[in-house]
Amino acid sequence: MVRVLVADDHAAVRQGLALVLNRAEDVEVVGEAADGESAVRMARRLRPDVVLMDVRMPGGGIEATRILVREEVCQVLILTTFDLDEYVYDALQAGAAGFLIKSVEAAQLVEAVRAVARGDGVLAPEVTRRVISRFARTAPRPESGAEPAPRGLDGLTERERDVLACLGEGLSNQQIARRLYISETTVKSHVSHILTKLGLRSRVQAAILVREHDGG
Repeated sequence: MVRVLVADDHAAVRQGLALVLNRAEDVEVVGEAADGESAVRMARRLRPDVVLMDVRMPGGGIEATRILVREEVCQVLILTTFDLDEYVYDALQAGAAGFLIKSVEAAQLVEAVRAVARGDGVLAPEVTRRVISRFARTAPRPESGAEPAPRGLDGLTERERDVLACLGEGLSNQQIARRLYISETTVKSHVSHILTKLGLRSRVQAAILVREHDGG
């Protein structure tokens, strides 16, 4: 059972999201929060698998995300009204597992929550390109013109480099396992090691790093 905490400052939105999620046999909404501080407090107590977090929520949806990821309380899936909301980039840098538009279809919402609970990131392909493009435009570039290898990259094993390349393509753990002929458990282990070695908080950050280094 995937345990979810819904955090949004609009009661009607929270109730609607909870209704959709609770219809799934393998998903249970264990709590609702109306602001960032409450979301952190409830997540620490309830230990959900995923927090569905409104990015513009009072009390700091981004700061709440940063705290929950840093403390490894749970995964955070961001909700936003606009797919290019400025706050989304800050949320991803804070370690969010991905983001959804609030107009997402019910089936896609449930599957996204399942995917994040499994350890996968959630970004639609077209959104991924735009997010990466945004990071690439705002990231500082060396004056020498040559893009240096990301810090810690030399410490990756050959297999970890293969997995990192797959993350750059936005592949799920299942897709990576199929491509590299390894188990999903092994993929999760490699992803964990990659994030630790590169000092990253999420697989989405890893994907962005790969695309930036490869020139987008």
